[in-house]
Amino acid sequence: MNVFPHRATAWMVGAVALIAPVHGVGQALSSGVKQASAVRVASGEIQVDGRLDEAVWDRALPVSDFVQKEPVEGAPPTESTEVRFVYDDGGLYVGARMGSTLGREGIQAPLGRRDSPYSPDRGPARGGFQSRPDVSGRPELAEYILISLDTFLDRRTAYSFGVTASGVRIDHQHLSDSESDIDPRYDPVWEAAASVDDSSWTAEMWIPFEQLRFDEVEELVWGLNIHRWIPLKNEDDYWVPIPRTEDAWSSRFGSLRGIESIDQGGRIELLPYVAGGSTVAPDRDPRNPFMDDLNLEGNLGADVKMGLGSNLTLDATFFPDFGQVEVDPAVINLTDTETFFPERRPFFTEGASLLDGPENNYFYSRRIGGSPQGSASGDFVDLPGETTILGAGKLTGRLPSGTSLGILAAVTGEEHARTFSLDPAGSDSGTLDEIRVAPRTGWAMARIQQEFGEVGSTAALMLSGVHRSMDDSDPLAAQLRRNAWMVGGDLLWRLDAGVYEISVSGGLTGIGGTREAILLAQRGSERYLQRPDADYVEVDPTRTSMSGGKATIQARKISGAHWLWDAFVDFESPEVTFNDVGRLGSADGIMTRQGLTYRETEPGDVLRAYSFSVNHNSEWNFGFDKQHTRLGASTEQTWNNFWTTRASLSYSLRAENQRLTRGGPTMLAPEDWGVSLSVQSNSSAQTRWRLATSYGENEVGGWNGDVSAEISLVPAPRWQLSFVPSYERMVDSRQYVTLRDGGTPATYGGRYIFAFTDRTTLALETRLNFTIKPDLNLELYAQPFAASGRFFDFGELETAGGLPLRTYGTSGTTIAREEDGSLTVQDGSAQFVIPNQDFNLRSFRSTAVLSWEWRPGSTLFLVWQQARSRRLNEGVGADIGDLLASLGSSGENFFAIKASYWIGL
Repeated sequence: MNVFPHRATAWMVGAVALIAPVHGVGQALSSGVKQASAVRVASGEIQVDGRLDEAVWDRALPVSDFVQKEPVEGAPPTESTEVRFVYDDGGLYVGARMGSTLGREGIQAPLGRRDSPYSPDRGPARGGFQSRPDVSGRPELAEYILISLDTFLDRRTAYSFGVTASGVRIDHQHLSDSESDIDPRYDPVWEAAASVDDSSWTAEMWIPFEQLRFDEVEELVWGLNIHRWIPLKNEDDYWVPIPRTEDAWSSRFGSLRGIESIDQGGRIELLPYVAGGSTVAPDRDPRNPFMDDLNLEGNLGADVKMGLGSNLTLDATFFPDFGQVEVDPAVINLTDTETFFPERRPFFTEGASLLDGPENNYFYSRRIGGSPQGSASGDFVDLPGETTILGAGKLTGRLPSGTSLGILAAVTGEEHARTFSLDPAGSDSGTLDEIRVAPRTGWAMARIQQEFGEVGSTAALMLSGVHRSMDDSDPLAAQLRRNAWMVGGDLLWRLDAGVYEISVSGGLTGIGGTREAILLAQRGSERYLQRPDADYVEVDPTRTSMSGGKATIQARKISGAHWLWDAFVDFESPEVTFNDVGRLGSADGIMTRQGLTYRETEPGDVLRAYSFSVNHNSEWNFGFDKQHTRLGASTEQTWNNFWTTRASLSYSLRAENQRLTRGGPTMLAPEDWGVSLSVQSNSSAQTRWRLATSYGENEVGGWNGDVSAEISLVPAPRWQLSFVPSYERMVDSRQYVTLRDGGTPATYGGRYIFAFTDRTTLALETRLNFTIKPDLNLELYAQPFAASGRFFDFGELETAGGLPLRTYGTSGTTIAREEDGSLTVQDGSAQFVIPNQDFNLRSFRSTAVLSWEWRPGSTLFLVWQQARSRRLNEGVGADIGDLLASLGSSGENFFAIKASYWIGL
């Protein structure tokens, strides 16, 4: 009887109950903070052209007392900076003058797309376990000035607005008290301009009050910080610098005073759009009735943004179109775990951090509008690539009490696939049919977060649900769950002025549907409840529902001069299910992780900073069978020339693995080791590069090695170009192939067949950005891709829980390859066939987008996407020739035009 998971679920209920908020929000200003003042001016007195030639700027007191954070912490800046603030009834104006003792040659001002110049963390190494953005692919070439505003004065969140010396806008949100924890998907409607002269550059910004959220009181007091980046000198200057050894941001801000009697207005925005497209397939089969020469399509829709009071915003979208979004890269996945791609659709990315929560399991917005899960077969099949989003709404904001809300609801439409089956007699005629592959579905996700304490601790409650409109007689009801739900919460408790953090999160999940659908869930790759040697779980074919739980506890020291550490434990019950609206690779695990880091952030004679880290993680299933134990060590150095080097070493012990046989008995996983090295040049140089390599082996003949590089160039001020070539060669000594009957009692009567695979993967990700002017950009993403796999030395598991394979062609067995590539195995009187598994794949995917913000908030997109591929059932190793030949593979071209018009009411 399956009782252990229910005990774990009860324990998780207790853990979730600990997250209730217990304190109010501290909003008082600490004594001794810096102060800046804003001066009211009449509307229309300033033209935002970046020149600072209006007389009203002289009425505002300049902020000029900046301090270096890099390269010499605490030193005076090498260049002068003055920033002034004025406002009118409509918004806040920022005027800034940035001196240059080297004249124009000392001001780096290449053009780029919006937000591209900003990277929040160029400082010294922070330690191996901490979250840190990968800045290697983020351009940092342009000098900029950045204004950060804590408009709620909550000492935790902030809006940031900036502009480069070339006039490119930067905007993002900080959703926690960390400079590096940014949400770059925040894209308000505002204006900025810059101008360069012989001794300085100047900037003007206009930030409409209706684009901000704040408490409407007679006199506003906002938190304020200002940041100037000078790439030619690798210099960061701040008005309020955060020490290198501390992880903080808004809690240390100064204040901006003087803004009085402000009305945010109605805060209603409309963004209607029209889009049209055509799919062209030159190599189409003339017998395919679903492809013509142009395949025209069109779409109309609209987005609505409405302020509810001064603190909440309602976003709605109807029939959204995301044709301008970059395509996903090609991958080869031979595992039993789903590949998860990042969200890029604007409606779902903006403000997503609050809905996502501290763990990535609970909400995965790409489920909404994803590919239909039903199947259809025929000689030609027109299967929709995505489900239509009929409408979606999102309520976000922050109340004066410190409560943050994130509520999302969406409805996707019913989808059908069209099929055409050719006449068996051999003519081109056939039978057309239509098959329902997705029901109408409702989606919901909500997260409510309350802050407490002076350093921004939080407690939150999460809820989600999915309902698919099906009855039991619907064929889809045997494949899909009708209902899914989740309830959970999280607590982040910050101690000792934010030096330490304790986080607790947990959730309970449930699904419901027909017996067939719930049986599929029990036997699915997330949990494999049918495992014959697992005595703590079982498959019940009569079930029409299933529930489970997850809980996570973590303690960290995130600030300090030298020593940092973290400790983590996570529980996922065997029956937990997130994959209807969240994501889950595998359930049934108890994982622990510990890390310890020593770092030095004070520059020396050779190194600017360095760190050494050691870590350990282990996992058991709920039957207390150890699934893995991994030990690791890593080091990172930032040299005085601003190059960075990293190295890591890992070692894994032998351990039982319940997933290798894909629902069969446990199998022993071999011990292995791996090492990696990387070196990266100065990220602010005009030409930047990174080299990385890794190598590893296991005890039964498997090995893998890879080499990758990244090269970023600025051949001219308007051009940015990057290449990311990669090469991987891998021999997997335990690649699952298939299951056949006729095994011995030692493997519960099944033949769990494995093979060695010799795999090669090559890719060349290319990005090109040509900026005609700050609001007119051409962007290209292209990925030639080639991969191959040769399967050899087939064999079957000798005994449950063991490591050796009984290799076919030995021990009285024979194996022979047939003309079609399949393999015939003879074992005594038993004979069976293994289908050909070899492959050689070429793929080319690209997206080219010309975007023009022709008026504030209104954009025109011209899009060209390519999807080319070719697959052969042969294991000839992929090489550079295959990579280049991918550009000539057959495929489809998609052309689209989309125009939106922003209306502010």
